[in-house]
Amino acid sequence: MELYIGGYAQGKLDYVRNKYKEREWRILDGQNAGIDIMAEMETVVDKKGSESILFYHFHLWVKKLLAEGKNPEQLTEIFLEKYPGCVILADEVGNGIVPMEAQEREYRERLGRILISLAAKAERVERVICGMGQRLK
Repeated sequence: MELYIGGYAQGKLDYVRNKYKEREWRILDGQNAGIDIMAEMETVVDKKGSESILFYHFHLWVKKLLAEGKNPEQLTEIFLEKYPGCVILADEVGNGIVPMEAQEREYRERLGRILISLAAKAERVERVICGMGQRLK
């Protein structure tokens, strides 16, 4: 698994696509994905394996799960067990002003901890700023 993080609109998707031009991606968009992502993945993943899966807007999927009262930590683990070679793209949301709303604070905290866990497990971690990658791991 590889993890690419960065701020909003910093070019993460284009960066990864340009880096791996030879890959034909199966893009899973957390903005449009439902809660039961495993069932949705069965319809888009073919025999090429998990290396062709690019999980875009991962942070928005976590936010949806929290809004529905689901456990994003557990579901992320299940996802990684099934698709260990995937590439995950997520916005960094922990910088800046702490939100006033309790739900937004919980989302920020839990996403941060999930990204820490993903980074520890990842083979590669990069931060993308202005469309340029900086390797962290």
